[in-house]
Amino acid sequence: MGLKGFVEGGIASIVAGCSTHPLDLLKVRMQLQGEAHAPTQAVQSLRPALAFHTTTAVSAVHVPPPRVGLITVGVRLVEQEGLAALFSGVSATVLRQSLYSTTRMGLYDILKKKWTDPETRSMPLASKILAGLIAGGIGAAVGNPADVAMVRMQADGRLPPAQRRNYKSVVDAITRMAKQEGLASLWRGSSLTVNRAMLVTASQLASYDQIKEIILEKGLMRDGLGTHVTASFAAGFVAAVASNPVDVIKTRVMNMKVEPGMAPPYKGAIDCAMKTVKAEGPMALYKGFIPTISRQGPFTVVLFVTLEQVRKLLKDF
Repeated sequence: MGLKGFVEGGIASIVAGCSTHPLDLLKVRMQLQGEAHAPTQAVQSLRPALAFHTTTAVSAVHVPPPRVGLITVGVRLVEQEGLAALFSGVSATVLRQSLYSTTRMGLYDILKKKWTDPETRSMPLASKILAGLIAGGIGAAVGNPADVAMVRMQADGRLPPAQRRNYKSVVDAITRMAKQEGLASLWRGSSLTVNRAMLVTASQLASYDQIKEIILEKGLMRDGLGTHVTASFAAGFVAAVASNPVDVIKTRVMNMKVEPGMAPPYKGAIDCAMKTVKAEGPMALYKGFIPTISRQGPFTVVLFVTLEQVRKLLKDF
């Protein structure tokens, strides 16, 4: 019975992850905007023009790239890298969902069954949140190597051609990271991944169950597609608000390029957060929020709608 929850959650997560991958990629690109040590191609192309019009050496001054929105980032990406670039790192997404989401969904299902009151057939909100925190943390620790690979593959196209890693696949990315940067690099940013996953899983799964229960108890809608979509979209919004700051820091720490013999751009999560806020202001922690909610909403809807359908198909097994 316990294994069934892992299978159902895994199938739903892979479908949701693949269908919303382009939005996740745009979110990563937007979260990396404005990093002082990682100028984009757009900024580099501006530098000759800027140097021509000013007597100050541009190389001595950090020129922050203009912040652009979701649609502009998407259009530029397709123009510069082609339509297929929207699915850069999709193999890592499949592996990540297979490891991280399958684990968290399965564990949450086990804890939910264990902690649900058999008489009332309900579970207190605090227990749902605790189950989400535990399941999310364990799932993230399992899936971190795929998460690092996915972030790097998604971010690669924004680097100048000479600095690109050009990973062929998620297996190539993980193998090269282990060889070139050591096995520990596969768990770079793992504390952030775990914290983010705990927040996402607790807010996403607990709020979905809670909102769905309220809708059904109050008789606002019957148990069907409308209820599932409403509850899952609300859960996606809650998860996006809770996780975005940790997500921005996670993306930057995982993507940082550590040159041999040189100090890394960030010493860790706290250092990254402080440098980001100091250089770009507190709202930098909500960079990529529009694509986060644009992705988290549909992802959560596809996840739970698919999950409910898979449960119906597998109910006799």
